Amino acid sequence: MESTSAGIDVLFILLGAVMVLAMHAGFAFLEVGTVRRKNQVNALVKILTDFAVSTCAYFFIGYAVAYGINFLASAKVISGAVAGAGFAPKGYDLVKFFFLATFAAAIPAIISGGIAERAKFWPQLCATAVITALFYPGFEGLIWGTRLGFQQWVAATFGASFHDFAGSVVVHAFGGWTALGAVVMLGARRGRYRKNGSVVGIPPSNIPFLALGAWILSVGWFGFNVMSAQKMDGISGLVALNSLFAMLGGVLSSLVISRNDPGFIHNGALAGLVAVCAGSDVMHPVGALATGAIAGGLFVWAFNQCQNKWKIDDVLGVWPLHGFCGAMGGIACGVFGQEALGGMGGVSLTAQIFGTVLGVAAATATGFLVYGVLKAVMGLRLDPEQEFRGADLSIHQIGAYPETEVPSYADDVATQNGVIRAEA
Repeated sequence: MESTSAGIDVLFILLGAVMVLAMHAGFAFLEVGTVRRKNQVNALVKILTDFAVSTCAYFFIGYAVAYGINFLASAKVISGAVAGAGFAPKGYDLVKFFFLATFAAAIPAIISGGIAERAKFWPQLCATAVITALFYPGFEGLIWGTRLGFQQWVAATFGASFHDFAGSVVVHAFGGWTALGAVVMLGARRGRYRKNGSVVGIPPSNIPFLALGAWILSVGWFGFNVMSAQKMDGISGLVALNSLFAMLGGVLSSLVISRNDPGFIHNGALAGLVAVCAGSDVMHPVGALATGAIAGGLFVWAFNQCQNKWKIDDVLGVWPLHGFCGAMGGIACGVFGQEALGGMGGVSLTAQIFGTVLGVAAATATGFLVYGVLKAVMGLRLDPEQEFRGADLSIHQIGAYPETEVPSYADDVATQNGVIRAEA
């Protein structure tokens, strides 16, 4: 029975890891559908290569920073085949790493959407490596890894530890506020703002792709949230239903506030899911619905402020979506998780505010520090001609639609068609 239980736990968290891995396809298509056609290939390549770099950085350095565990031992040891070596049987610790690595990889995936259409390729990969090896695991270790006795101190000071079940703050707010530093250091896309301060509208290039990305993310989110229990005996249907209701709340509020805008509606679903992560295991479904509704409205407001008032050219609105809604979700956990509001209790509003503010401060400092250094050393953005051509041709030498976008290819096709007609 003990062996069977261990195997079930391995399968449980492995399924969660695969579902969150699939979410990265959602990040990719959400970005593809939002950016202009000349930058779609770059969006796809960035998400995949960022995932590869971040997972390697997290494996060799980041996981040890967060949890004090490294895997530089024999396969027998790390798979748990050697009793008493510190690793759980049947490779549970390995799939737990896989699961948490997909969370770590969400940080550069979030940032990617903010800096789209004008960022250099290699500096971004360097930022990905540094953030997922050091900065993100440093904060993750405080909250989830019980490092430095931080959570014990918070509990002693505020009456309860900082509660972030599935990462409203640890993952989403950290990614969103880090992205703010990246976007500010990079600067706005050329032509986005006129000298008189007016905004040049750049609509999404492909609403179906944007919607596909949002749907993939939404489905994968149930692995992100529910499997954050990490073992079968911790699973709760409450997490699943709260995730669903927060998603619905985000859709409905963004629908009303944005006046039927499809981009806001699909991102509104994600805003609700971002916000409910922290308290999905302690809220009542009605509280989750309210959390999602607040997040959907907050996203629409913050996105418009960011683009039109503050002149911060965050292409996908990742700072409003993940940064603002993630921070709101961390605090909402301390409100709707209270027994007086139908929640499970065991949370402290002051602890939630403190932990959220700390996460925002750490992430903001990370963004400005990492991207500020890279800007000084390597430069962050494409030159004007490259940006005009688009990242696809400038970086990858091929566009999403090569028959019409790559001159040499188009010429070859035209020549080939001429030969075929002549032979006919």
